[in-house]
Parts: sequence; structure tokens; C-alpha cells
Amino acid sequence: MENLYSKLCAYQNLKLAFKNARKGKTLKSYVTEFEENLEENLSKLRSELIFHIYKPKPLENFILRDPKTRKISKSAFRDRIVHHALCNIITPILEKEFIYDSYANRIGKGTFKAIKRFNYFARKVSKNHTRIAYALKVDIKHYFEDVNHSILISILKRKIEDERVFWLIKTILTNYKTKVKGKGMPLGNLTSQFFANVYLNELDQFMKHKLRAKYYIRYVDDFVIFDASKKKLQDYKLKIDKFLQEKLSLQAHPEKSRIILLQKGVEFLGLRIFPYHKLLKKKNLGKFERKLKELLFEYNLKLTEYDQIYDFLEGWCAYAKNANTYKLREKILEQTENKFVGEISTKEVNRLMKTKRLKAQKITK
Repeated sequence: MENLYSKLCAYQNLKLAFKNARKGKTLKSYVTEFEENLEENLSKLRSELIFHIYKPKPLENFILRDPKTRKISKSAFRDRIVHHALCNIITPILEKEFIYDSYANRIGKGTFKAIKRFNYFARKVSKNHTRIAYALKVDIKHYFEDVNHSILISILKRKIEDERVFWLIKTILTNYKTKVKGKGMPLGNLTSQFFANVYLNELDQFMKHKLRAKYYIRYVDDFVIFDASKKKLQDYKLKIDKFLQEKLSLQAHPEKSRIILLQKGVEFLGLRIFPYHKLLKKKNLGKFERKLKELLFEYNLKLTEYDQIYDFLEGWCAYAKNANTYKLREKILEQTENKFVGEISTKEVNRLMKTKRLKAQKITK
């Protein structure tokens, strides 16, 4: 643990962090500019970290309306490399404490697995939808804005002892300015996503070990508890509200936190999930269409590659498959493919090459 900061500052770790930060952005001007003098730029960054003279650049803030208004804060590319370098080192230590049913920003988890688990829990608690059952759906009010830095640091200190690591964490946290000093993390940072899981892991542990909630799922600040007893869920809600306020200085959203009959459909991760079908929420479809339009615009200006559009569509289709969207997906794919006649993605090339190799192996046998 004493050498944690040395591992963080190692050139190989910074190079790996650069590769991770670059993914999906290889044609961006700030990436190509940094890469032109990669060794020199990483060495300079390394020296700044070693001698504690590293200072992140001011965040670039912009407003997204999708349709909910949110402030997204974008870090400079070199600062994103530092975020990846930090997470490379501390994630393996802290993630060991996470519960199985925490699904956001974790390898092998994600929205698809969370929705699958939702379906499994809904069937279990309702005995395959043959009895009445409920879901307590909770959303935390202004979560990222209200994360308390002191509480977060105290949680991290249980597993991390190197004070130099905490110097860097505090440097990253205080680069984001909020109305209340010592509170808040920017939406959009890798470190914010990871710290969001660390912070609410306290709630996860409370749910599993104190309340002993058997059917509980969390995705960032969006979580669901299932039970056949409405009274038990009402009791859970009171205890959760108290825990969030007293232990984490957070507040459950009064309008978005409620107990719902499973048969009426529960909103979770952009879907409205009913016992035998799922609907894609209109605002999520609108968000997808705006993002696709933005990517197509960037592609026409040669600011992005076909690979990025292909990956985006592939990811969205995998997500949309969770709902009853077959005709919608076919329509969108057909319209998009017509715009890219003759284009082929790296993934498609790799699949073709793999198929050819397998055929060649069969022939030689």
C-alpha cells in the first residue's frame, strides 16, 4: 500500500491510461496533438505528479437537455489520462468491497445485466407473476452535486493509506466548483463515476447486511428493492431515507421514490418494465436520435470515424433489444446503412478474417 502512488506515477501506468483515455477518440485533434510527442508529454505529466506540482486545467462546462437539464463538465485530455491512471491503481483494491448487484461502470456488469437481474428478481418475488408483488423505486436527489468530499475521503481511507494518493484525489475533487464548498463531483469524469460507486457502496452494505434486503439492484443512484409485502417496503423506505441523510448527507427524491405494483410497470434504466413486455421510454429514444445525428454531422466533417458510429449503433441496439423494439431497430439500421454504402468497420473486418481462418482450418483438416 505504501508504494501505491509510485505505481500510479509509473510510466507504463500512464501509457496504459493514455490508451484507455484515447479509446473512441483517436481522430480528435487534442488526442493526435498529445500523441505527436507522446513520450515527452507523458514524462512531463509524470514529473508533475511525482513532485506534486500537477494542476488540472479548468473544466469545460456545457448544458445537456435530454430532456432533463444537466451540467456536464469535460476535463482536458491530459487530466483524463490522470483520472485513468488513478482508477487503474485504486479500482482493484476498492471494487472487492462492492456487492454483486451493483451494475454501473463495472467490467462484466452494465445495463443489460442489470435489466436481466431486474426480470429475475421480479419473477422470483411474484412467483413467476402469479401473485401480487411490489418494487420500491428510489432515486437520489442531485446525487453528484451532493456527494460530500469528507465522507468520501473517510470511506476511501479504510482501504487506502498512501497520503500522496489522497493529495491527487483532493486535487481532482476540488477542481470542480459548486455552490457548497466540499461537495459535488462533475458528471462526465471517470473518477466521478468510480467514486459514485464507492460512496453508495455504503448504502449497498446497509441494504444487504442491516436490512437484509434479498432482492436489491443498484445502477449509480437509481435503485430498486422487490418484495411481496408493501408494508415491508414502506419500512425499508423510512430506514433508507434516514440512512442517506445521517450517514451520506443525501436525500431521496420525494417525487421519484415510491412503491409500485409490478403489474403497472416499473421505470428502470430508460425502460418501463411490465411482467410480459418492456417499453422504451420516449425521452431515451429522443436522446439516441440526437446523439446519432451529432455523430453523423461529425462524420461528414471528418471529425469522427465510421467505427465510432458502428460501435454506437451496435451498443444501442444491444440495449434496445431489452424492449419490444424489433421493427424500430430494423428501420433505424436500414436508414443508417443506406448512408454508409461501401463502408466497413474494424469489427466487421475482424469477423470476416476470423471466418476465413476457420474455413481454411476446416479445408486443411
